[in-house]
Amino acid sequence: MMEAWALLTFWSVYFYFFNNNSYSLFFAILYTLHYIHRSFIFPLRTHTKGKQMPVFIALSALIFNSINASLIAYYLSDVSVYPENYFIKWNFVVGLILFVCGFLGNYKSDDILINLRKPGEKGYKIPSGFLFKYISCPNHFCEIIEWLGYMLMLSNIAGIAFFVWTVANLLPRALHHHRWYKQNFKDYPSDRKAVLPYII
Repeated sequence: MMEAWALLTFWSVYFYFFNNNSYSLFFAILYTLHYIHRSFIFPLRTHTKGKQMPVFIALSALIFNSINASLIAYYLSDVSVYPENYFIKWNFVVGLILFVCGFLGNYKSDDILINLRKPGEKGYKIPSGFLFKYISCPNHFCEIIEWLGYMLMLSNIAGIAFFVWTVANLLPRALHHHRWYKQNFKDYPSDRKAVLPYII
């Protein structure tokens, strides 16, 4: 519900201000694909039946998604102007590559985490493989890369704001998860960083 609200808000604002910009429509579709996955596909893949979430976190997410989705939709549909042949500009090409790689990396990381436990198993395990060889939270790292690419493609203040908010949200979470792993697993790899390989 939290993530689906982002879709509802985005398209409500986008359709209201839409000015027939084909580039902005492409960016809107990318945004939509991410949130369709986050709203409907990812929850069905996880094994979180019975787990609860504080109401404050849910309300915070709804408020964030309301502001962020509205801002991006407004800039895409009514403010940002993209020149002809924008699809061959360096920032678009690099941004699209980062967005796709980030999305796929996030999916792969989630897949590893989801399948850590066999049916009926409880407790926590140390994830391994893929980017887990280098960092504790490749799912967060890849989502940061995804929205970095989106920011480059959009090249507007809304894209920059979303990227900054994403880092401000995911970086502390990654650091917290990393500390938790180290506190709860004595054999946790000592050379593994939290979210940025070889750095943090």
